[in-house]
Amino acid sequence: MKLSKIYDPREMNSYQFVATTGLVMTLLAHLILALIGKSVNNFSALYICWAVFFTLGTIANFRRNPNDHDHHHHH
Repeated sequence: MKLSKIYDPREMNSYQFVATTGLVMTLLAHLILALIGKSVNNFSALYICWAVFFTLGTIANFRRNPNDHDHHHHH
């Protein structure tokens, strides 16, 4: 089990990358909302969605090509 598939963007699959980007955007949006004094109902539910999305992406990533360590250079 390569743990770098969780934190290294080069090892992430597209689901993990989208979830990470979404999480960052959600955090930024939350900060902006806090700065302008607005709140959105159920906004924090987005964090749960991104976490689930990332977790599913991570599971898919670990299941994909367990023997193929060098998946960036196909011949």
